[in-house]
Amino acid sequence: MNRKQLQKIGVPPRCVKIATQTLSRAAQQGTGFGLKGKQAKELIAGVLDSPATYLHDPLWGEFARELMTADIEPQSEPIEYQTWGDEIDPGAHAQMRDACRVPSAVGAALMPDAHIGYGLPIGGVLACEGAVIPYAVGVDIACRMKLSVLDMPADALTKRRNLLEEALMGGTKFGVGVEHKPRQRHEVLDRDWKVTHITHQKKDTAWKQLGTSGSGNHFVEFGLLTLAERDEDLNLDAGEYLALLSHSGSRGAGAAVCNYYSQMAQRMLPESCKELGRLAWLSLDTEEGQDYWAAMNLMGEYAAASHAVIHRLVAKLAGAKVIAGVENHHNFAWKEFHDVPGMGRREVVVHRKGATPAAAGELGVIPGSMADPAFVVRGRGNPQSLTSASHGAGRRMSRKKAKDTYRFNAVKTDLAKKGITVLAAGSDEVPGVYKDIRQVMAAQEDLVEVVAQFDPKIVRMCGDGSKAED
Repeated sequence: MNRKQLQKIGVPPRCVKIATQTLSRAAQQGTGFGLKGKQAKELIAGVLDSPATYLHDPLWGEFARELMTADIEPQSEPIEYQTWGDEIDPGAHAQMRDACRVPSAVGAALMPDAHIGYGLPIGGVLACEGAVIPYAVGVDIACRMKLSVLDMPADALTKRRNLLEEALMGGTKFGVGVEHKPRQRHEVLDRDWKVTHITHQKKDTAWKQLGTSGSGNHFVEFGLLTLAERDEDLNLDAGEYLALLSHSGSRGAGAAVCNYYSQMAQRMLPESCKELGRLAWLSLDTEEGQDYWAAMNLMGEYAAASHAVIHRLVAKLAGAKVIAGVENHHNFAWKEFHDVPGMGRREVVVHRKGATPAAAGELGVIPGSMADPAFVVRGRGNPQSLTSASHGAGRRMSRKKAKDTYRFNAVKTDLAKKGITVLAAGSDEVPGVYKDIRQVMAAQEDLVEVVAQFDPKIVRMCGDGSKAED
């Protein structure tokens, strides 16, 4: 069948080439009855009538997928997005504008900690209808903050400092590929890791790395938590408390999930949308989209489990018990209901890459740097930000520039004079590479209210020069 004949029976012009190639393969395999005649026409018509039925057919699947995406094009005019904060580099805005051209995009926002990422910028929030974008979730899927308030008196930070330093060194492990020996246990390992091929393949890696932290901006630290007034959600009175704060994600398993499904999404990206590159999506009404969704959520459980193990180990070594806590994901996607301009209230997929949920009354933690405070916050549920807030202070300097600018030992000495002990870190994570967290918080007062302040006192990060995993 030639181009004219194929288009006459309903093959879109953009799909003619793949239709001809498929018919040719069918003829070679003896399953296509040649390239001409009634049978060939019936084969094509069958796929045209119900392409979803053929999505996973080894012969007709590619043609079926192309049919289902043939009319999809980037939005000619990007959807609008609101920005919080003003210390945001132009590259992040350029990435946000690209994200706002994704065909399924219906809402977006940019947080005050924003900076350049891959695909969606760090600090980017993007709502899509019926689709999930692996790179808008990120490589470190479900990277997470966890704060535990301990029953030890706050003055342990001075009177029992050696004990706390030993607990931090003994209860944590940092670095690319680092593992726990012996392996740690958590009920997350009893989940169904066979939900996808890649999670099944990476379960052993996940078990080895359970309770470890990566490189880059991952940290575990002791600090002073201050509440100006009693908080009922935390069940804590006003005062000062010893607290443990950690930041890390799903490690090697999460990175494997991201890479596997982002590559798949890019292979399936319609030709008309190739310019969107890493913003390639998976439709949630396909098997691939459902598989990624299941894998992503498992990585969310795994990241939470790793933090639970870290806090359990460190608290035990310190001889302390947890009396209160707060934790929250970023680098994740959620199904939520939001008001979409011109469409009313609908369920959408909200990607928060380097942004954290801030629904009305929802608690979270927003960190600064090793020298600046983190804040326990309560969301205000602002619909303009898709009920989101920043996930931290945000970088204002690349890692290369940081290494060229700062000498870690000099910074470490300066911090020690200020009462902050840094057990390990790199020059690419010193305070000067981050925006001023107080300015970031001031820029999002309409997104969150501050509940408590955490001032770091004993800090551990990856200090072996590993490539950043954040």
